[in-house]
Amino acid sequence: MRSGIVAIIGRPNVGKSSLLNVLVGQKVSIVSHKPQTTRHRIQGVLHHPDGQVVFVDTPGLHIVQKKALNRAMNDTAAGAMHGVDLLLFVVDSSRWTDEDEAVLQRLSNFDTPVGLVINKIDKIVDKEKLFPLLEKLAAKRNFAFVIPLSALRKSNLEGLIKELTSRMPEGDALYPEDMIVGHDTSFAVAEIIREKLTRNLHQELPYALTVQVQKFEVDGNMDRIEAVIMVEREGQKAIVIGEKGATLKAVGTSARRDIERMTERKCFLKLWCAVRENWSDDMHALRRFGLSNSEE
Repeated sequence: MRSGIVAIIGRPNVGKSSLLNVLVGQKVSIVSHKPQTTRHRIQGVLHHPDGQVVFVDTPGLHIVQKKALNRAMNDTAAGAMHGVDLLLFVVDSSRWTDEDEAVLQRLSNFDTPVGLVINKIDKIVDKEKLFPLLEKLAAKRNFAFVIPLSALRKSNLEGLIKELTSRMPEGDALYPEDMIVGHDTSFAVAEIIREKLTRNLHQELPYALTVQVQKFEVDGNMDRIEAVIMVEREGQKAIVIGEKGATLKAVGTSARRDIERMTERKCFLKLWCAVRENWSDDMHALRRFGLSNSEE
């Protein structure tokens, strides 16, 4: 038996969360086209005949750190790179940026093997351009392996899984076979609600909100859940609620459906919105919301 831990790292919006979800065969991490959607270290477990791989999905490492939340996300991602068996560096096939270069520089501080995943190859129409791209990116470091794939199209995943399982150390499984996620249901519920908000709201507002589950009770075949959406200004609260409560209702309906699919039980979901000024730049608030372990 082989088992180990792999940290998925990269700049924002390269498809790390999508890759995690398809590898474990279940939605573990929320997905959005907006960068920096992932804020936490999120674990998902791949159970395979050749071994078990525990993935840690991390926030995208980014250069600009305007607020305490940005710094906390970078700290979370950097912290996840320690004590793992392999680092999986994910890049977007369509472009290499300064932030990719910054992640590569961080990797120079680690002796841990690094595998390179070139994601979104479905975007490359002329496949003759793929080989020169592989050569160019592979030359940037002595990578343990280089795998081109498309998480969206689920192409070449077996090639990646083979590389990962073969590089895990020998040892007993870290998680039981029926465990896919490494976080509790309340956390998953909060993330589902935040995903729906991110998809329903535009521009910068999703970065100014967070979600906390205040109550989670199982009543027979019914989950009774209450959650608060925290924003930074009264004007943001009005946007989240929407005209006559339309936006909040739409978010609640969509989230409830996903929660019911996840738990296989009925769900009564109550949402409300509250204001905590400037919470994303307040380390005390970030610790309270579980977004930072820093003692600053």
